[in-house]
Amino acid sequence: MTDALKILIQQCRNGDLPYQALIERVPYANFLGIEVIAQGEELVFVLPKNETNVGNPTLPALHGGAVAGFMEQSAVIFLLLHMGEPRVPKTIDFTVDYLRAGHYKDTYAQCRVTRLGRRVANVQISAWQTRQSEPITIARAHFLLSEETARVE
Repeated sequence: MTDALKILIQQCRNGDLPYQALIERVPYANFLGIEVIAQGEELVFVLPKNETNVGNPTLPALHGGAVAGFMEQSAVIFLLLHMGEPRVPKTIDFTVDYLRAGHYKDTYAQCRVTRLGRRVANVQISAWQTRQSEPITIARAHFLLSEETARVE
């Protein structure tokens, strides 16, 4: 099954298959409804507005956990595509800074690998709604990439 996943990742990277095919293999990303938009070489992840992600119905505002989960899953998928390997990165730590309220509308995220070693990767994630220059949250994550890391089945 891992060979099939490796082929799937390679087909997504080559543009032969939509990125959604990979997201459908990641249960929590699929549950959140995450989508991926390719803008040239860059990937933008989308968390579509959904009532299940609302934490404060009075405003309404997104739940911080839904936003953090979206950002973490975006980073995992980004690393899978970046590495081209069927090994799922295991989260070591994940730090989120909430800068603004996430309103009830589509949320976007972009990831950047700041360090990719043999065993550990460091990824920065920024999420926004209106303008990319005004993020609602920023995050930093460290992932374990060693051979002992679980594989997607």
